[in-house]
Amino acid sequence: MSDLEIRGSGPIAVDTASLDAAAAGFELVAAALDDASHALAVAAVDLSGVVFAEPEAGDAGALGRALTASADEARALAARLRHASAVYEIVELRAQLAAAEAGGDRAQIMRVRVALLLARTTDPEAARAADLALRAWRVDTGAAFGGQLLALGVQAGPFVLGALAVGLPVLREAVRAHGGGTVDAEERLVGGLPPVTAVPLRRSDRGSAPATLADAAARMPGEGEARVRVEKYTMPDGTRQFAVYIAGTQTPTSGGADPFDMQSNLELYGGQTAASYAVVVEALRAAGAGEGDAVHAFGHSQGAMVASRLATEGGFDTRTVVTFGSPVAADVGAGTLSVSVRHADDPVAALADGGMPAVVGAPGSFVAERVAHPRAHLGDLTLPSHHMTAYAETSAMLDASADPRVQPLRDVLGELGAAASVETTVWSARRDERVSRGGAAGAG
Repeated sequence: MSDLEIRGSGPIAVDTASLDAAAAGFELVAAALDDASHALAVAAVDLSGVVFAEPEAGDAGALGRALTASADEARALAARLRHASAVYEIVELRAQLAAAEAGGDRAQIMRVRVALLLARTTDPEAARAADLALRAWRVDTGAAFGGQLLALGVQAGPFVLGALAVGLPVLREAVRAHGGGTVDAEERLVGGLPPVTAVPLRRSDRGSAPATLADAAARMPGEGEARVRVEKYTMPDGTRQFAVYIAGTQTPTSGGADPFDMQSNLELYGGQTAASYAVVVEALRAAGAGEGDAVHAFGHSQGAMVASRLATEGGFDTRTVVTFGSPVAADVGAGTLSVSVRHADDPVAALADGGMPAVVGAPGSFVAERVAHPRAHLGDLTLPSHHMTAYAETSAMLDASADPRVQPLRDVLGELGAAASVETTVWSARRDERVSRGGAAGAG
């Protein structure tokens, strides 16, 4: 897959109510065509007994038969739509059951189990199709990255190839056993905020909003000591909105002065409060964002995990979350536009194990995915598909896309572009407590 694909997350990217409504529409069309066909059949019989009307009788009969064929096609389409709706409903119920079990909601677990049993009993064929869809979704997850690793193994020799052939399935099962790289809407980080300091590096009161997603990607911090960028927008009506851009992992070490290290990576992936999350919250508050203020969060890699957590528990009105190469997929809630940009050959994005099984976020949320480097070569060992430069290229492709699903994101950027003034602050970050708290499965 080298072309950009835009879709909903997981295997559920369809509103079953819309499918049922479309099926009902085709059924109405079929009924209307049946009526018209019947009327033409009657007219053909009447005309057959009229002198000089034989040609018209033949035409009426032929048209009636064509309408009958069209009615049959409409009914067949309606049946396929009904079947698809049943399949998606079962997959969605399975997603709801997983969420209820993760949250320990016994009443909801019982309700969903009953609904799932009824759905599977009512339409066993749809149940089988749903099982196949979920199985195929899991199998496809990370296929591009795994294929490239195996291709590299071929280049490197039989020992490396054998190690990868054994190691990849083990890694996948470890991720799934850990929780599959997903964050449910009710899930919260464990532990208090560690002591950190957000240090302002530079400020400007002459900023501007990003006109495109590529503009937003270009603002991602990470060079030098920059870790967080906060933009404060004063809107024409006097209200305030904020945009925050959050860097990815900056050092492979753990427990040092830089909060954007491997320790924070492991803690966030494992559901623990991390210093990088704490410093982003501090930077937002220092920039003037208060409880309930509108925030639009952009994050890369580790910063993407932080951005998602701002939506689920940050205390702000997080209206937009845009993630690049996130190792987790989060249910950010129905009030947050969720845009996930990822590469199928990015090993860090593969840690999300396919993402959420159901569409998450506000209407207009989507996942954009492509293979950034289709041909495997030894340079892939530096993870070029995970670099922000590769995601900036994908962002430009999204900006150029005519797909209407990108429009809600453009609307957000357009709203920010209407601000009366924009204040920008770039922050460095410091962990004030250098202790290592063990981690979980890896992230990026």
